[in-house]
Amino acid sequence: MRKYFSIFLLFCLIFLTNCEQKTTTTPSSVAQLSAFSFAAVDSIPGLAAASFKVEERLDTGLVWNKDSMLYGTKLDRVVPRFTFATTPGAATLFFPDTTVQLTGYDTLDFTKTPIYLTIRSQDNKNTKTYEIRATVHQMDPDLYTWEQLNAGIYPLDDSEQRVVELGSDFVMLTSNGFEIYAILSADGANWSTPAITTGLPAGTNVRQIISDGTTLYYGQGNAVYTSTDAIHWTQNNVSENVVTMLMHWNDLVWVLIQNTGYQIATYAGGILTPTDLKPTDNFPISDFAAVTFRSASMRERAMIIGGFAENGQSLNTRWNIEYVKYSDKSAGEYRLEEFSIDRPAFQSLTGISVIDYNDQLLLFGGVDENMTYLGRDIFISENEGLSWIAADTAKNQLPETYGARQKQSAIVRDNYIYVFGGQDGQQTYSDVYRGRLNSIDW
Repeated sequence: MRKYFSIFLLFCLIFLTNCEQKTTTTPSSVAQLSAFSFAAVDSIPGLAAASFKVEERLDTGLVWNKDSMLYGTKLDRVVPRFTFATTPGAATLFFPDTTVQLTGYDTLDFTKTPIYLTIRSQDNKNTKTYEIRATVHQMDPDLYTWEQLNAGIYPLDDSEQRVVELGSDFVMLTSNGFEIYAILSADGANWSTPAITTGLPAGTNVRQIISDGTTLYYGQGNAVYTSTDAIHWTQNNVSENVVTMLMHWNDLVWVLIQNTGYQIATYAGGILTPTDLKPTDNFPISDFAAVTFRSASMRERAMIIGGFAENGQSLNTRWNIEYVKYSDKSAGEYRLEEFSIDRPAFQSLTGISVIDYNDQLLLFGGVDENMTYLGRDIFISENEGLSWIAADTAKNQLPETYGARQKQSAIVRDNYIYVFGGQDGQQTYSDVYRGRLNSIDW
């Protein structure tokens, strides 16, 4: 029995040996790149996080990163990582001045372009070539770029002026003390011939004209004046005494009225409706800035900054109005707060302009209580108006042709900042500047 069992084992060994001899690996004919990346380098932040797409094309494939790497990313000493569909017979990188056979540990200069990768299959029958594009943002994302669009919309004079938006146009309203003119522009660079307005009362302060986008508003005494073309105005009588127009915010026109003290009212459909918001005497009646925005808590907010009080005092106040919505089915309520009570360090300012841009408030121009001009610095607030600092002039400063001034207008449109006109101690300007943060829509 042992004899037969031994013969059986010998037969099995011979069979298995023959099977091993007949099992062979066929070289792959696939030449294909599956993925590409860069190895992490401590001195190059975000390098390994760059995401590349491999596109197969009929001729030369393409490897590229849809989102460019951070401005200033160095690619002169990087280690590329390649993932192949199957192990290639060879993989070669072609630079303009050199050729590199890949080893997997190559430190290479990817600033020399164009760069091509050629893969040869294991069986040497097929090759595939890919162009590799590693793009880096060429602009500093934190840099604001400014340009002058128009050096002067109308001849220099001593007029008061205000720019608002009306439909798709900018409207500059100017007053020389006798006539009020409206000048329109679609782009800020090219402007219409000045047209004399009709229907506005004597003594109109064009600096207090506001817009809801389709209609312009001005208030004086017991009347609110409206216009849909900036030229022809209609008078609407109201029962309350209008001190000044504040702003358009939260789908309402906001007005300061005087009714046994100051009171804030809203105007809609020809009706002036007083609210429960009653500021104190240190509320501005002229030369203030009004800015509207959505807070970090996703509440609609408006802020009224600086200006002159009724007694002529230059103010350092920052009045905040916030809309608090209780639920989806509740209209909510408005709350008024004076930030300057707890944070009085903000200096007294008049003739400033403030905008909401890039989740910050930006402040332009103005004079202090001694009529000293602030200069060309742009001030920013990153905490919704509580505190302010001067912007980094290496990153954000208007061109040198823009001198220190007050009473300019500032508007945000399509991620651009437009700054119009203003005046200094000697003249009134009607120039236009446009600025933009490089990374605002990256």
